[in-house]
Amino acid sequence: MKKCYFFALLFFVVLLISSNAVWSQQVSHNNGGVMSSATILQSLRKLQVLGSVLYIAAHPDDENNSFLPYLAKEKMYRTGYLSLTRGDGGQNLIGPEQGIELGMIRTKELLAAREIDGAEQYFTSAYEFGFSKSMDEALQVWDRKKVLADAVWVIRNYKPDVIIARFPPDARAGHGHHSASAQIAREAFIAAADPGQFPEQLTNGVTIWQAKRLLWNTFNFGGANTTSNDQFKIDVGVYNALEGKSYGEIGGEARSMHKSQGEGRPRRKGEILEYFTTILGDAPTQSLLDGVTLDWTRLGENANGISASIDATIAAYNPLQPALSLPSLVGIYKQIKSLPESVWKSYKLQAVQQIIEAAAGLSLEAFTVSEKAVQGDTVSFTCAINNRSTASVTLENIVVTNQSFNKQVGQQLVQNKNYNFAVSLIPVITKNQFQPYWLQDPKKTDGMFEVSNYQVLGKAWNEPTLSVQFNCRIEGVVFTMTRPVQYKYVDLVKGECVEPFILIPPYELVVKPTVVLTNVISEKGKKHQVSPLQLTVLSNQVKRGEARVAYSILDQKTAKVLYQQNVDSVFKSSKTNTIVVPVTSFYNEAKQAGPLHASVDVTNNTGTQTYTEHVQKITYDHIPNTHYLIQDLVKLVDAPIRVKGNRIGYIAGSGDFTEEALVQLGYRVEKITAANCTPEFLAGFDAVVTGVRAYNVNGFLNDGYQALLQYVEKGGNLIVQYNRTGTNGLTPPIGPYPFTISGGSRVTEENAEVVFEVPTHPVLQTPNVITASDFEGWIQERSTYQATAIDARYVTPLSMHDKNEKSSNGSLITCSYGKGNFAYVSLALFRQLPAGVSGAYKLLANLIALPKR
Repeated sequence: MKKCYFFALLFFVVLLISSNAVWSQQVSHNNGGVMSSATILQSLRKLQVLGSVLYIAAHPDDENNSFLPYLAKEKMYRTGYLSLTRGDGGQNLIGPEQGIELGMIRTKELLAAREIDGAEQYFTSAYEFGFSKSMDEALQVWDRKKVLADAVWVIRNYKPDVIIARFPPDARAGHGHHSASAQIAREAFIAAADPGQFPEQLTNGVTIWQAKRLLWNTFNFGGANTTSNDQFKIDVGVYNALEGKSYGEIGGEARSMHKSQGEGRPRRKGEILEYFTTILGDAPTQSLLDGVTLDWTRLGENANGISASIDATIAAYNPLQPALSLPSLVGIYKQIKSLPESVWKSYKLQAVQQIIEAAAGLSLEAFTVSEKAVQGDTVSFTCAINNRSTASVTLENIVVTNQSFNKQVGQQLVQNKNYNFAVSLIPVITKNQFQPYWLQDPKKTDGMFEVSNYQVLGKAWNEPTLSVQFNCRIEGVVFTMTRPVQYKYVDLVKGECVEPFILIPPYELVVKPTVVLTNVISEKGKKHQVSPLQLTVLSNQVKRGEARVAYSILDQKTAKVLYQQNVDSVFKSSKTNTIVVPVTSFYNEAKQAGPLHASVDVTNNTGTQTYTEHVQKITYDHIPNTHYLIQDLVKLVDAPIRVKGNRIGYIAGSGDFTEEALVQLGYRVEKITAANCTPEFLAGFDAVVTGVRAYNVNGFLNDGYQALLQYVEKGGNLIVQYNRTGTNGLTPPIGPYPFTISGGSRVTEENAEVVFEVPTHPVLQTPNVITASDFEGWIQERSTYQATAIDARYVTPLSMHDKNEKSSNGSLITCSYGKGNFAYVSLALFRQLPAGVSGAYKLLANLIALPKR
């Protein structure tokens, strides 16, 4: 479970730490200040409330999605969710990404959910290393002190009045990470108020903070009902007329952003009771924030008059002409500006300015026509502004943040007129600034990212690569309105789209494949040809110039050079250069090496630079594009692996690397789809293999069930990797005989002992003899979503268990059916194959080769 090395993703992430990102409190994720009149009114009402809540749990999707919008939009508290991890170690329902790639997806899914529910998002630097069955294990794999310090840092910055934990610190939490989050919440509640705890934080811009109380939001799910009628309870399902929805409806929409987890939920209507028990502090009797001063008197006599000004603005507010409120809004801004510095002053100033921007009807954009530019090249973009209201607004100047660009304008903005200003500059930025900040230091451990920069610690994501400040004068006050430089384009189906803009390195290096099997032997005893390595350098330079390229292949651990090749006069007519390197050219030395990596020295008229990474892009419609740098690592697998058969049918699942593994084993792989899942087409395959969750994501498999059974019955082998139960909680029709799938039945310790219950079974004997050594070097877990309630006609060759648990035999079940064989495999092959674990390849080869009658 613990060994979630970067090798599980076959890359290594490297970047210098960005220095210009600063901690900032989020008022809204609504980019561009676009608000309806109803939202402006709601925001005005929220100005009157000075109370805050921080919700703490372990993962993306642990948050209570109906409760958060209730807090943010009904009670109008400042509301935040602190997730200890980014969900890196889970499964991915929508694509092949695993590990830290999945963590990036789930981070952006959380931000998408916060856009809907109005809360803010924070993290610690803990890595989600996979399912854990005990709090002790979670806190041991994580650096307990560092996770606690991170949580304390967020609390001291955010200064919540009340902290709410989602889980209890015991087995009722259902997951070791869950119970650990409760323990961290308890310890952080105390430590944040203690100047002796993490005193180094107090010299970095924060002060100690004592929250009023720590509550546990009890629950009734996962087979555990921890609620009771004597607990403090709230109906959070009430209707908000300004939103036009209840908080159950908003919560359903927010929850459904967790698409990589298959967490689509209905828009619930009606009563939704939430229950709470007090862990520390005095218990609430009337509201969650009993005993907390929630109005402007909280800030003392200096704040006198602010509340009355806000009330008067609300009373005079005209939803058809919000700009009429600008004089009073600017007056409120001045009143708050005059207050002594505090977290509430900063937060409310941002909130008022956002209302002012919206009331003025200002549209502010900075956009490029290209998604990326090359570091060191000139970047061109457009700054666009439109005053869509009758407000008197003057654009004083435009400044590019942290750059030397400052364009004086002094333009009174005519109503509904577009003003466009062209900007060209060579940005001075930290190299590869777009890299997610928690991936910038390569010193990651099994349980933690290395984040030492307090300016970014706790934040959800990096600051934009480039930002523009529009300095606008409204009612005599100059407001700095900041917008990111973004890539804007029109898609003929989606319409106008906006994505992040990044600056990429001048050259990139890609290495394929990242797992090389060097000793695959056919059933006739002939050794397969070893796949060569392909090293490709990509030039991103706009102006192509002749260059000399020097390739190297090195041992990742020792940096010993195993192979070198020089190529002259490249990039004259092509943006890429590829060399093919036979593994035999460095095989003898590489056998003794660890994982390999490649580098390329590019020499041109500007000098010589070394490159080892390439830019990877993750795209899904429900979240913004994600770019990050990866360094390909290559693992040579020298163990002899015998194979039988030739033609394999593959049914894609939610995303894994099984197809690539089959190709490495030497099989000819063909895709099976709804169009060709027929007995006639299936008949030609030696085996059919499904990707993970194939039955969950391919509707055609319900209709294709009989065709697949007929294929088995006539002599085919069907190998089904793990699936989950359907939305109805039932196991989809998969095998010829009954069994159920249990999400609670799994073996999470990757080094758990594997017992060979039927050692003579062909799956353990032919063509590869499987021994205990084939289960060494596994990563993260042994198995997940195991078979339970197994029909007696299945054979269960293996058993295993986590520490202090009963043995289970559902990791691999198989049976003969007609002339062929069926197998359900919940062993975590989908993690082991891309990590180059030889035993996983042997097991897969044996499953394919199961003897037919």
